[in-house]
Amino acid sequence: MRQPFPAAGNGTGRRPARRAALGLVALGAVGTLAVLPGLSVLSTPARAADGNGAPKAFTIEDPRIKESSGLAASRVHPGVYWTHNDSDDGPYVYAVDSRTGRTVATVTLDGIEPRDVEAISIGPDGDIYVGDIGDNFGGRWPEVWIYRFPEPKTLADVTVTPVRHTVRYDDGPRDAESLMVHPRTGRVYLVSKKRSGKGALYAGPEKLSASGVNTFRRVADIDVWATDGAFSPDGTRLVVRSYFDAREYRWRDGRPEEIGRPGVPLQRQGESVTFSLDGRTLMYGSEGKRSSVQPIGLDGDLLPDSAAGAADGAKNGGGASPDGKSGGGTDEGDRNRNLAVGAGTFAVATLLVVSLRRLFRRK
Repeated sequence: MRQPFPAAGNGTGRRPARRAALGLVALGAVGTLAVLPGLSVLSTPARAADGNGAPKAFTIEDPRIKESSGLAASRVHPGVYWTHNDSDDGPYVYAVDSRTGRTVATVTLDGIEPRDVEAISIGPDGDIYVGDIGDNFGGRWPEVWIYRFPEPKTLADVTVTPVRHTVRYDDGPRDAESLMVHPRTGRVYLVSKKRSGKGALYAGPEKLSASGVNTFRRVADIDVWATDGAFSPDGTRLVVRSYFDAREYRWRDGRPEEIGRPGVPLQRQGESVTFSLDGRTLMYGSEGKRSSVQPIGLDGDLLPDSAAGAADGAKNGGGASPDGKSGGGTDEGDRNRNLAVGAGTFAVATLLVVSLRRLFRRK
């Protein structure tokens, strides 16, 4: 039972003062969080500029989608994004309309029992590739799987039997959350999640087999704690994201060449990324109920080759970031501000917790 406040003047009247101090600490913490630049997790997702037709931010409204872990822009249905939950949801893939945030189709994958689905991509054959490639045990599963099925031409609930591809790595089991299908060659790539040392890009066989084991071979280091990746629609750029950061690569002869770091919105748990259909905008997704998908426009070298020509006449073309700035946030200052916001958030939260403990520990 909570004790009543002691009377003032009896030598024990510290508790009201402590409660006042607690209020100041909380108020200061909230105020600090509110003024941190670029902090989007505390506000309604901002929208990209409408003037150039750039995609807008949207919120995934479906209560079933609690851990959106992958994102792919539909090639057949403009404005629709395919997503899926992380582990423990079942064999489901969802089509979400970005104009309303509502699910407009649910695909049930028959005959499989997913273990840890982490990524989704669409190939030049019009098929959707779903990566059951996660390994929360630090890389102990000897093999993982990729499921493939044609993207539905009509948006309606449907059950399909996917093709199942068995995957192994040439240098042993790996934890991965990133699957990318090259839009020109159809080759499938995976990025292992960095835990110690560097992550890596792995290339699958030229054509995946449905009957044997598909060995993915290490082709390049990727120094990112990768949570997702995507090719641009023309195949000239590859982006790999982490929780608070991203790197973009020029794709040449089947290998990545790092060219810059696009802006990344601060999200509750940054999980997914995909290019818009015109290649000029990155769409970033996160986990959680009613999670938001936020756009960041690209410019300069970060623009895919096919989109760069269209941007020649407008220096600030390529969309706008959620804070209203045009461009892709390619300079080091933008990246450092993003990381500083994350660090500042944790620091303020830590200060608040420590202050609470000290205040309530005293009697």
